[in-house]
Amino acid sequence: MQKKAVSKERGKIIHPLFVRVTHWINAFAVFALLMSGLRIYNAAPLYDLRFPPELALGGWLAGALAWHFAMMWVLLLNGLAYLGYGIFSGHFVRKLLSFGAMAAYRNVRLEMKHLLLHGTGEYNIVQRILYVVAVADLVALFFTGLTLWKPVQFQGLTNFLGGYDQARHIHFMGMSVLAAFIVVHVGVALAVKGTIKSMVTGRLAAQQVERRERR
Repeated sequence: MQKKAVSKERGKIIHPLFVRVTHWINAFAVFALLMSGLRIYNAAPLYDLRFPPELALGGWLAGALAWHFAMMWVLLLNGLAYLGYGIFSGHFVRKLLSFGAMAAYRNVRLEMKHLLLHGTGEYNIVQRILYVVAVADLVALFFTGLTLWKPVQFQGLTNFLGGYDQARHIHFMGMSVLAAFIVVHVGVALAVKGTIKSMVTGRLAAQQVERRERR
């Protein structure tokens, strides 16, 4: 009976196909945006900081801009599809928004301590907060990006953000937040065995079943 239960648990779908496909498309688009953004930044640095050309995408400024604009639309369309799915399927409410402020305040230290012990397919409070921040950051990057792309056409937005130069600073800070999120996200995925595999297959891996049984 126990073997049957374990086998059934391993076959359980925890990441629907739509979520997996949009996740990997988003991952590719965000990676390309970050790498091409480094090349664009190097062409007109804001700070006393330059990024190694080996990390940049596009080869030259025009090439980087082409990559950046193309991936902007990929991320926007794919992100809207994921957003629509998340809202209408209840995915966001179940996975990200089902926690209270007081619960987060009381449990954040405990969740940080047990960050790597969460069940796959389940998000603890710390993860939920990080994902919500990441989504909000992407929205900020999109609107500041519009300002940098078409400052005259989006003059109202440009003025609201404090001008073109201020929008550049906000965009850079947003990129830094996104890069930090990716480092944490990938680090946790690599540390928790089976996480990446489950995002490919959609099913619980053997290590994840064992972790659930120990809880």
